[in-house]
Amino acid sequence: MYVQELEPVAGSLGLSALVATLPLVIVLVLLGAVRMKAHLAGLTGLLAAVLVAWLAYGMPLGQTLSGATHGAVFGLFPIMWIVVNALWVYRMTVRTRHFDILRRSFGRLSDDPRIQALVVAFCFGALLEALAGFGAPVAISAVMLVALGFEPVRAAVIALVANTAPVAFGAMGTPVVTLAQVTELPLDSVASVVGRQTPLLALVVPLVLVWLVDGRRGLRETWVPALACGTAFAVAQFAASNYVSAQLADIGAALLGAAALVAVPHARRPASQPVRAAVLTGARSEDLDEDDPRREVVRAYLPYVLIVAVFSVAQIPVVKDWLAGATRTLDWPFLDVVGPGGDPVGANVFTWPVVSTGGTLVLIAGVCSAAVLGVHARVAVKEWAATVRELRFAILTVTSVLALAYVMNLSGQAATIGHFVAAAGAGLAFLSPVLGWFGVAVTGSDTSANALFGALQVNAARQSGLSPELLAAANSSGGVLGKMISPQNLTIAVAAVGLAGQEGDLLRKVLPWSLGLLLVMCLIVVGQSTFVLEWMLP
Repeated sequence: MYVQELEPVAGSLGLSALVATLPLVIVLVLLGAVRMKAHLAGLTGLLAAVLVAWLAYGMPLGQTLSGATHGAVFGLFPIMWIVVNALWVYRMTVRTRHFDILRRSFGRLSDDPRIQALVVAFCFGALLEALAGFGAPVAISAVMLVALGFEPVRAAVIALVANTAPVAFGAMGTPVVTLAQVTELPLDSVASVVGRQTPLLALVVPLVLVWLVDGRRGLRETWVPALACGTAFAVAQFAASNYVSAQLADIGAALLGAAALVAVPHARRPASQPVRAAVLTGARSEDLDEDDPRREVVRAYLPYVLIVAVFSVAQIPVVKDWLAGATRTLDWPFLDVVGPGGDPVGANVFTWPVVSTGGTLVLIAGVCSAAVLGVHARVAVKEWAATVRELRFAILTVTSVLALAYVMNLSGQAATIGHFVAAAGAGLAFLSPVLGWFGVAVTGSDTSANALFGALQVNAARQSGLSPELLAAANSSGGVLGKMISPQNLTIAVAAVGLAGQEGDLLRKVLPWSLGLLLVMCLIVVGQSTFVLEWMLP
């Protein structure tokens, strides 16, 4: 049995915290300053965490390596299992050219570029974030906007800023699932609080987007459809995350936001020629004028309908209980860890939700989608294998970061840092979103930032008397605002629109929005930690 210690280095909490932060500092420096590839930085940080756990904290090497393996397995299943299957569905729509049909369908919804930006970057981008995440929404939305005639830099900025509100529930809820796992808090509790923070961003972001597209005139002329879209998105995200399923939060929000946008008569009015001339300064794709058979348009939308349907059926109590019956729980081998108080930690046990996990449900929807789209079984398998190959470095990054997080949590490193950070007292509520923002800005992933800092936030909250669920959620909600300035997302954006090497120019354009919205989120969390907005929490 390994008993966690809070002050293993010279009996000093400060020195122990300094040593405990070394793995995190190494990862952040390698990513931010050295510009090392994320998977290599993650593996280096993991090695540092293992050495600190073994040499400084006295955790037996066998248990340390077992804990790292546990984290890596969790990174594979269910985390990357969700991402692989979601991206597989998208790849099949591209292969059958139904994605092009979908793109043309969006272009025909409105000829107003300000409305098109909301449909493509905010609504469809949120749907892509829900299904795949990890840079796909920015790349695909930016390319679609350029095809519609947007100037490349403007298209990239719009895609980056739009990729905020849906991130915490992206990739079928992967960030919040990870957050719940590493903090040992109930998923429903964490998702519920996140669902009372990020919807407030959804109210603002569409207004920001129409400003980015057409400045003051765009805001003056299209604030009604922008606000309707944001409100519908926020309501759906709140309702799904609190009362239905965290995995469905972004899907429902994206669809309801798009429906509300199309329902506003103002959104269907033709744009004036001065607006189109001022905004659409790029080359418009020639295939936008092609007519697609209604049957093919329906087939293009069906994969997303099937995903919603499968997840909805899985939430029916009888079906949910039946699926949960296949879940297997086992004691993780060579791992026996108790906290400073003598209570066993949750990571001693491995839970394997064989069927009920989001990745398996997406796989089921993907098989149905392959049949609907007319994809031969052999081709579908080939596309799945190609998806795994495409994500191989992302898989290595996520598994190494989760392994690092598990080692830090199991050895007591996260608890030490949490006790030390708790000295910030009430100021911790303001700093909590900043920590998540910084983590995502460096790693490019809300999932990774939650894995790195989630347990730390919870430990600090408990020591300072704040709500653990509030600060855990704040880590994720603040983190979504760091995604637009992360080097990985910036690189994806400039590559997608053909502006390689201009990441710095793009960063200067989006940084003010990232910081401004982060300040808003910090004030929301501070308010929720006091009587001012405490009524918002469950």
